[in-house]
Amino acid sequence: MKTVADVMTPAPIVVEVPGSRSDAINIMVRHKLTGLPVVRASDGKLMGIVSRRDIFRKFDEDQLSLIMKKGCIVIGPDATIAEAAKILSDKRIHRLPVIEGGKIVGIVTPTDLLKEIRDMKTTMTSEEAIRTTCVTAYEDEPLAYTVAAMRISDVSAVPVLDARGKLVGILTDRDLFSDQIGDAEAMSRLGIENSNLAGYRNVLPLFYAATNKYISDERKVKDYMVRNPLTVFKKTPLNDVARVMIQNDFGQLPVHGTKDEMAGMIYDLDVLRALTGNAND
Repeated sequence: MKTVADVMTPAPIVVEVPGSRSDAINIMVRHKLTGLPVVRASDGKLMGIVSRRDIFRKFDEDQLSLIMKKGCIVIGPDATIAEAAKILSDKRIHRLPVIEGGKIVGIVTPTDLLKEIRDMKTTMTSEEAIRTTCVTAYEDEPLAYTVAAMRISDVSAVPVLDARGKLVGILTDRDLFSDQIGDAEAMSRLGIENSNLAGYRNVLPLFYAATNKYISDERKVKDYMVRNPLTVFKKTPLNDVARVMIQNDFGQLPVHGTKDEMAGMIYDLDVLRALTGNAND
């Protein structure tokens, strides 16, 4: 079996402490990342991990050392990809720093492992791998309500149902407030220096979701959802689920049953169970 060294991203992009929230956001935006290892400026020692979600959970904090997750889980380059998959899946994390000789030499993400799963044969299905309770939204409910529910449930996407319980859309943090993309004030508050930076579109939605500042009572879920979303069947093998996720840059997919009824949501971290061989333990 391949090792972590075979699949990791070497010499990952990092942010240093001491530093600020703006430092982290600008690096994420510039490199189209959703999270970064945090290292000590003086010697490069790994100090933690910071993600967009960490920033928006502590939006009133500016010091990076107070925002980042400390004591992060790490792995060595000689570990197997199955070991990496188990850590990511069991701990529900999306970044696993690779440490050698006390220094960070790489990072492993679910996407790195999805590529391996895509190219393998597995009998495990999406139905067997689902591990989270599915939070749904109703297409005519106020967006403010749904955003609050997403924050409380700590999910980045919800399938949207109509009055008859049929899947009609999906709402993700990428879809929220796309019409507010030119808001200079919001960008300034985030610390984004250059309005032409590619990728900031994906940062602003979480800003609005965190502050609720621009959610009017008139906005409905159906105004922002993606209609007729791509789905997978509950008996779809995980290698095919991985292929669909990679092709479409999705971190999650709705799962349907034999009569097109909603069976749940499968996330990239669930698909990693194809490497560990453990379903729903």
